[in-house]
Amino acid sequence: MTFRPLHDRILVRRIDAEEKTAGGLIIPDSAKEKPQEGEVLAVGSGARDDGGKLIPLDVSVGDRILFGKWSGTEIRLDGEDLLIMKESDVMGVIEAPAAAKKAA
Repeated sequence: MTFRPLHDRILVRRIDAEEKTAGGLIIPDSAKEKPQEGEVLAVGSGARDDGGKLIPLDVSVGDRILFGKWSGTEIRLDGEDLLIMKESDVMGVIEAPAAAKKAA
């Protein structure tokens, strides 16, 4: 099934956090917080300003983003837990460091 968000909404898959700490301790599921990082799977066409002009979104499909802890609405699509949120809930796009870009 395909899903196309409307207007300034985006569809996001959470990216799971590490299960171990830097010191090697394993974090049990009951102590884990929901990840605040995700991958954009689909984007809407954009919002409209007061004059009716379409303003495209800054995020695009494939972007790795950081969002607020309580952002979005959780849905289940094709057996997968996903989030629908407004672009304004996104705090920023995580980009690869300059050294990683040169290697690619």
